[in-house]
Amino acid sequence: MANPYDFNTCLKIIERKGKELFGGHFRIHDEDHELIAKLLVYILKDEENAQKHSISLHKGILLSGPVGCGKTSLMSILRFFQPGDNRYIMKSCRDVSFEFIQDGYLVITKYSKQAFNQDKPKACCFDDLGTENNLKYYGNECNVMAEILLSRYDLFVSWQMVTHITTNLNSSEIESLYGIRVRSRMREMFNLINFDTGAKDKRF
Repeated sequence: MANPYDFNTCLKIIERKGKELFGGHFRIHDEDHELIAKLLVYILKDEENAQKHSISLHKGILLSGPVGCGKTSLMSILRFFQPGDNRYIMKSCRDVSFEFIQDGYLVITKYSKQAFNQDKPKACCFDDLGTENNLKYYGNECNVMAEILLSRYDLFVSWQMVTHITTNLNSSEIESLYGIRVRSRMREMFNLINFDTGAKDKRF
């Protein structure tokens, strides 16, 4: 059954929450309305419009676009449209890499298997995929986010663990940084939603 909602009301909520989180300068740009509508279809589990837009409500969101177009802001705000116990957490990929320096391979478990050992698998949005680096822990180099994504893929297949990502990378760059195995699994894990490649930098 479709989830009815008023788009203009949702835009006002997004803008109000954006000002609360990011300051009074935050605003929604007209050229982003179509993309925001798709994200709302997903977040609000609007089955009818999800089918129209070829959006799977069982997959996560891979939101891509140029630097400064608003990816992180939107994903940070839209989580508040979900009930608190169902809300995905936001985690910077750079912060994950810093945790790896401190805690080593336990970080991979923390964001995959440990995130599963709750009442239900924990959804997570990894922000700015591609800004972290391959790091060494006691001399052993590890592509941390690749390992986390591979682990979460297994849990997605088995237990529907949902993952979201924001990134500036295109598909070939993702394959170059994380390998063909990760890119292949990402096709199954995510709905790809893109800002226009010419989207302007909204940081000012």
